[in-house]
Amino acid sequence: MKHPPGGGRRGRHRRRRAATGLLLGVPAAVVPYLLFTQEDSQAATIDAGAYHRLVSVRSGKVMGVNALSTADGTRIPQRKLVQATGSQAAAAGPYKWRNAQVVGGGYVTGLVFNPQEKGLLYARTDMGGAYRWDTAAEQWIPLTDWLGEKDWNLLGIDALATDPVDPDRLYLATGTYTNNWGGNGALLRSTDRGRTFQRTDLPFKLGGNEDGRGAGERLVVDPSDHRTLLLGTRKNGLWRSTDHGVTWRQVSSFPVKGGAGSGAGISFVTYGPAGSNTVYVGVADRSASLYRSIDGGSTWKAVPGHPTGQLPQHGVVSGDGSLYLTYTDNLGPNGVTAGSVWKYTPAGGAWKNISPSKGAYGFSGLAVDPRKPSTVMVTTLDRWWPEDEIYRSTDGGTTWKALAGKSVRNASAAPYIGTHTGHWMTALAIDPFDSGHVLYGTGNGIWRSKDADATDSGGTSHWTVGARGLEETALMDAIAPPGGATVITAMGDQGGFRHDDLTKVPAGRMNNPMMSNSTDIDFAQANPSVMVRVGRGGAQDGAYSTDGGNSWTGFRSEPVAGADSGQVALAADGSGIVWTEAGQVPYRSTDKGASWSKVGGLGAGAVVVADRSSASTFYSLAGGTLYASTDGGATFTARATGLPADGRLKAVPGVAGDLWIAGGDQGLLHSTDGGRTFARLTTVKSAAALGFGKAAPGTSYQALYMIGTVKDVSGVFRSTDKGATWLRVNDDAHQWGGIGSVGVITGDPDTFGRVYIGTNGRGLQYGDPS
Repeated sequence: MKHPPGGGRRGRHRRRRAATGLLLGVPAAVVPYLLFTQEDSQAATIDAGAYHRLVSVRSGKVMGVNALSTADGTRIPQRKLVQATGSQAAAAGPYKWRNAQVVGGGYVTGLVFNPQEKGLLYARTDMGGAYRWDTAAEQWIPLTDWLGEKDWNLLGIDALATDPVDPDRLYLATGTYTNNWGGNGALLRSTDRGRTFQRTDLPFKLGGNEDGRGAGERLVVDPSDHRTLLLGTRKNGLWRSTDHGVTWRQVSSFPVKGGAGSGAGISFVTYGPAGSNTVYVGVADRSASLYRSIDGGSTWKAVPGHPTGQLPQHGVVSGDGSLYLTYTDNLGPNGVTAGSVWKYTPAGGAWKNISPSKGAYGFSGLAVDPRKPSTVMVTTLDRWWPEDEIYRSTDGGTTWKALAGKSVRNASAAPYIGTHTGHWMTALAIDPFDSGHVLYGTGNGIWRSKDADATDSGGTSHWTVGARGLEETALMDAIAPPGGATVITAMGDQGGFRHDDLTKVPAGRMNNPMMSNSTDIDFAQANPSVMVRVGRGGAQDGAYSTDGGNSWTGFRSEPVAGADSGQVALAADGSGIVWTEAGQVPYRSTDKGASWSKVGGLGAGAVVVADRSSASTFYSLAGGTLYASTDGGATFTARATGLPADGRLKAVPGVAGDLWIAGGDQGLLHSTDGGRTFARLTTVKSAAALGFGKAAPGTSYQALYMIGTVKDVSGVFRSTDKGATWLRVNDDAHQWGGIGSVGVITGDPDTFGRVYIGTNGRGLQYGDPS
């Protein structure tokens, strides 16, 4: 789903201000003397989204909400106050931020319950960060939105561990790619369940968005000594920390130091029964895939008789000491055509193939009920027909029941996913405190049941979408047409949605055609109900709408056979379309895509934008030259040179010839004469993307919204005076990785102050003044 990041990286500037005051009206029996601190606060404002620290001046402890719930009446214990780096819990800044609701939308690769504290559950995603479950609100809380542009690579979570001894401790092994441009991974460690983190940079790369990312967990805490952690890597063997993840050393005695036979290295690490000093490590290798240590990890041997010819996905030790494993013939999550499920009994060294079925698919998801050691669940992987399956056994894998046909599914929380079981079902977890509570991840989020054990007695299990609050979509573009839908998106994987109410999930994806990836969308400024979008994966690769995006009609033809995606521009009155398909020269249509003619004067890949006032005028910034067309996009001629080669060009709504260029390190440039001349704004150091929204009260010019750097501070900014001054509207808690490289930002034309920001893995964010 994921467009690789590109462009320059901009660092995060941490701004911290604290205000203190006396908190009145708190009973002395609870906390005798309290101070509150609000970071990034403004005087004489009350922000419902702000985060307050309640600190006892006697004990130095801070009040913390039980399980970090948002529900009224929740128990509030005192916790030790930890000053951490990279905190995502700084108080809300001048804006309050939310997700435009889609629910799910991406690949949830891991689900991990804490074995000691009821309701403490975490999820990891392949490129959208980590989440904690809020039991009271029944929704997910994002934990890694504080990661900024320079740390975009850390939003891929390769592994996750929650401390079985101290439930407050959480560890994230972060890193999205092992490619040379990906950067090294980092170990993020928290002592307050992910509210704040400290960071250890690792000397190797991790691959949270690479093949095999549904395996695991690769990171575990030793239940006998919770200072000790083990981390299995893809290219660098097994690593150990003995100080709660602060420092790491490679386990030199472990026999696999590289990527193993598959290139993906270690699949999982798991400890045996408490006190046994046993550790199992699965390796993605077809000849030697399982190693064991019986001395806490000092020495290692391959387990005799273990299966060969396939790659392990998950390994779980049950309460009776048995080891269960799922296998596939390829790393997954795609390309799997065979697999199996095995049970190993260490006492006698016996291996048994307990696969519940056999076909052109594998097995991945694996969970053993901590309360019932003989209750095991597994999922298939890449069983595309009739659908993937969940199997459940109550006798240690001797017999199995298929759940898909004996379950009722309610997808009302995310209607677009439908009621089939899902795909890429690699994460599976049984609640250690409630045998009927089961969750599994898919490529579109999470399914959840509170009565998954009903089938044990012949009953029916019930499943609902369990991904509320988890938003993992990748934005390609977004438009906010005046007077119509609030916002309409172009997305990777999902195609896109029309949002009439940002707090509600849309009824479904945009269809006719339903594209698997939509790369660009535009509307006619003077006739906003007319729209066009382009992408790929549908019956057609382009479509138009005449009713504001409620319904769509595919283009009857395409400019070049087999081409798709790219960028599209629509004339201000909707009369003409200019489509630059990926790798092609632009083409023009004046009959809603029924026929096309090649544009003159532009080369391959030239991105075209429409003047937002003059219907006959289009522009293109290509290779540092500004080109213009005054004949409806038929021909273009050069007007200005020496401009940023990779700049992003935007035209101001309602003002003919008013153009802006977000020029990266060359800053922000403005033209009022149709691109003949440009002036650089001295107030902006660098600019990644620019958008426009409703003018501020008392002004007539559009509000500017920018992703960039002003006075060495990087973030999201608003200007109400044509860029003379800027207000940072995001804060250190809301950065969402590589938003600059995504380059999707637009203000709302009907609501002053509202801004929409596209992310690569955290969906569409929108902010309102707080």
